Amino acid sequence: MNGIRNVSLVGVGGQGILLASEILCRVALLAGRDVKKSEVHGMAQRGGSVVSQVRVGERVHSPLVAVGATDFLVAFEKLEALRFAHFLKPDGLAIVNEQEIRPVTVSTGQAVWPADLDARLRSTFPRLDRVPALAIATGLGNVRVVNVVMIGALSRHLDFDEDLFPRAIEDLVPEKVRALNLRAFEAGRAAIPEPWV
Repeated sequence: MNGIRNVSLVGVGGQGILLASEILCRVALLAGRDVKKSEVHGMAQRGGSVVSQVRVGERVHSPLVAVGATDFLVAFEKLEALRFAHFLKPDGLAIVNEQEIRPVTVSTGQAVWPADLDARLRSTFPRLDRVPALAIATGLGNVRVVNVVMIGALSRHLDFDEDLFPRAIEDLVPEKVRALNLRAFEAGRAAIPEPWV
């Protein structure tokens, strides 16, 4: 990893984005890298947008990622991927969970859900990994591990030793769900057969 890598994790409240960013930060620290993190919660408890940005490098001075400077946009929900597309570099990679969470404004008729969401994702992100994270988590028996599935998918594109991720997960998740989270991480890695070059 030469220079600084910027990762923006985006989604809605309740998807575990903050834990995912903590895992990524812990991995960076275990690897001996400098790391800074910023978070914007918004109306997270009401299903609003959540953004956590993580910057990793030999020396990082600021936690804030400029618009158009994100190397990896990790979106836990499809519409949130489009909402924060402007953060991504032109040659950046979007890793998008196949999940759709319709906001209250759509369910109350105040807004319309885009009919062409999948086509818009394809046209917006030339470099796109789609991850069936909700389906994977459901298959593991707990939808709350979507976040760790997404970290597993992201890990395929980072140059950290794979062994550091389980160590970070073991450090940060309670013992009673540790084995489940480790399986979720491995399933997320397996969902990305080949990393982008």
